[in-house]
Amino acid sequence: MKFIIALVATLVACSEAVRFNIQNLDGGPIWIGIQGNPGKENLANGGFKLAQGESRSLDAASDWAGRFWSRTWCYEDQDNHCYTGDCGNKVECNGAGGTPPVTLIEITLNGYGNIDYYDISLVDGYNSMASIEPVNGNGDGGEYSCKQAKCATNINGQCPSELQILSPDGSQVIACNSACNAFHTDEYCCAGSHNTPETCKSSDWPTDYPAMFKSACPDAYSYAYDDHKSTFTCQASEYNIHFGSA
Repeated sequence: MKFIIALVATLVACSEAVRFNIQNLDGGPIWIGIQGNPGKENLANGGFKLAQGESRSLDAASDWAGRFWSRTWCYEDQDNHCYTGDCGNKVECNGAGGTPPVTLIEITLNGYGNIDYYDISLVDGYNSMASIEPVNGNGDGGEYSCKQAKCATNINGQCPSELQILSPDGSQVIACNSACNAFHTDEYCCAGSHNTPETCKSSDWPTDYPAMFKSACPDAYSYAYDDHKSTFTCQASEYNIHFGSA
């Protein structure tokens, strides 16, 4: 009887799970980083390796919330250090976030109104093209309902010199900093007296760096008080996540 009860509980849990299919479309191997929001599971203990073209599927609770990112330029022979998105020199991030600059995929399942909310964020800078798309989702037919959210431009190729993060040998740009991470001012970080949408408008900054990010990747959030048009909604039991050529 106990076995039957346990089996039924397992089947119910599986039926309520949401699947994430994660694929590496980058030009080489990457390490995936995953961080659950407070109180939520760190799926796959927070990370794993994906060879070029490789994919892996994970199941999450129907109310899971968290973020995914790609770690690039990773070296096993350098204590598992990644030069972008590193989470502390380890393959499994185990609750640690990625060191900026990094492209983030953020999602909240079964949020307000029992709807999933997802987005691409460049608020912490950029290191990789990325996309997230629901599979057979139910939405309202709107522009941001059950559609693919993506950043399909290689921003590293157009990153201003003052925001560039270079490869270990200095030969190429491997990530593009946010203005906040590069300059650490209240204005660029929307902090202090600039901590409201009214007092933190990138159009008023000495240089409107978010405009470059937004032009390259219109779907993505570009800074803390970017407009709300970058939030997508859906109800789905499966999502495809790609890093690299989205």
